[in-house]
Amino acid sequence: MANNKRRIVITGLGVVSPVGNTVEETWESVKNGKCGIGNITQFDPSRLSVKIAGEVKNFDIERYGLEKKVLRQKARFSQFCLAASAQAVSDAGYSAETLKDEKCGVAVGCCLGGLETMAEAFAKVDDPNAGPDRMPPLTTPMMITNEAAANVCIQFGIKGFGWALNTACASGSDALGLALDMIRSGRVDMCLAGGTEAAVTEFSIASFIKLHALATKFNDCPEKASRPFDKDRDGFVMAEGSAMLMLEELEHAKKRGAKIYAELAGFGTSNDAYHITSPLKDGSGAAMAVKSAIEDAGIKAEDVQYYNAHGTSTHANDSGETAMLKSVFGEHAKKLHISSTKSMTGHLVGVAGAIEALFCVKAINDNFVPPTINLENPDIEGGCDLDYTPNTGVKEEIKVAASASLGFGGHNGCVIIKKFEE
Repeated sequence: MANNKRRIVITGLGVVSPVGNTVEETWESVKNGKCGIGNITQFDPSRLSVKIAGEVKNFDIERYGLEKKVLRQKARFSQFCLAASAQAVSDAGYSAETLKDEKCGVAVGCCLGGLETMAEAFAKVDDPNAGPDRMPPLTTPMMITNEAAANVCIQFGIKGFGWALNTACASGSDALGLALDMIRSGRVDMCLAGGTEAAVTEFSIASFIKLHALATKFNDCPEKASRPFDKDRDGFVMAEGSAMLMLEELEHAKKRGAKIYAELAGFGTSNDAYHITSPLKDGSGAAMAVKSAIEDAGIKAEDVQYYNAHGTSTHANDSGETAMLKSVFGEHAKKLHISSTKSMTGHLVGVAGAIEALFCVKAINDNFVPPTINLENPDIEGGCDLDYTPNTGVKEEIKVAASASLGFGGHNGCVIIKKFEE
């Protein structure tokens, strides 16, 4: 298939995650099946039936060349995004001084925003010794989801668009897709795109417990809790962090001699138009997004060698996603290398699509398929009968990878990433 669209490449990577606070740390953990899920430390979870999460550990903003004063009056999700963005900017060969002169934008997927800020404000309002007048004055700009994108623009002097995108768990993928289209259109030459989230709060965990969405059976062994496609799975594990990628028009990247990790070749999106929390059982809504991404990339379905699954470790997602893969790829689905890295990172919600796209880039660069850990008893009866790369990663040449994210509200997004070739 011919594809005459402007080519968009990836020239910078940055990540803060439960399994590492740099790209190198995070990827090495995922390659080796290291789990970042543990006991919750950010608040006392004793009132909850879920006491585990994928928390970012040992976070130090100065590690990324940012001053600690950057943290003042910024919510946790925004801090993570600044750290991941600083890595991606530096990795792409830029600085705040040089980037401000570029025709650049920012697109950040974020689902839940500054939840700890909202909790603090509500506590003040409900406290008879405080009341509404004692709310922190910057409650609004710290809690709203655009804060991360805005602060990245301010930090790096980026004067193009600075957009926040919320399509639930598809936010990160959709932010990449939005950036792809904006660069293709010529509105910008490059875009810092990805996602950020910091939803490990009592309120957030409690709200997902009420939806029966979280794993509750593994509080005594957190590292076993996220087990996509396994018969004993009972829900996803909330996690936090940020992943940001520098996307750039190919000729712009070549002109400045940038290193190129891979090509962001295609994007597809769809909506199930079915239910506010449950996906279509046959995966047909998600299939539309994946097929659209394949067509957008100008490839055939059988060209895809690796698929990073949404793989949340919920019964509804894992079975429906497997049905979707069979629908899209047909017999090729049996040959497809599949894995859910959420088995190690947990579910980063609005970051999921971005960090999993980053893992696709690294998989292509290293010719390595990361594992799905905790896959001890595949749910064959539930239709989960494909090759999910159980427990140990495999060395395999990968030229084309796909990653789909499937969110509440029926939002589906898929990106296609290719090995860069002239």
